[in-house]
Amino acid sequence: MESVRELASEKAAVIFTKSSCCICHSVKSLFYELGASPAIHEIDRYSNGRDMESALRQLGCNPSFPAVFIGGKYVGSSKDIISLHVDGSLKQMLKDARAIWQLPPLHFSLMNYLKEA
Repeated sequence: MESVRELASEKAAVIFTKSSCCICHSVKSLFYELGASPAIHEIDRYSNGRDMESALRQLGCNPSFPAVFIGGKYVGSSKDIISLHVDGSLKQMLKDARAIWQLPPLHFSLMNYLKEA
């Protein structure tokens, strides 16, 4: 279970998936669309994948996949992530965890820059 906890904390956003899971793919795509670059762990590609799945269940991940961690904390599975996205809080959670960056607005326009040149 310790290796799962370590992996869940390695980046601001971490998703445990199975390579053949279409819902997992959808959640990954959502994160990419929001500007996040989560660590992805396809546990069926790990030799100790069954142990990892068991550890995820012990941490409260049910259903097990996808298991999404933001800021090292378990957030939920696909149903939870979609709900958070629909109510607008997922993006803020990702910002708060520094999984996505928001650049400050530019204080000049290209046209103004060209006029001065």
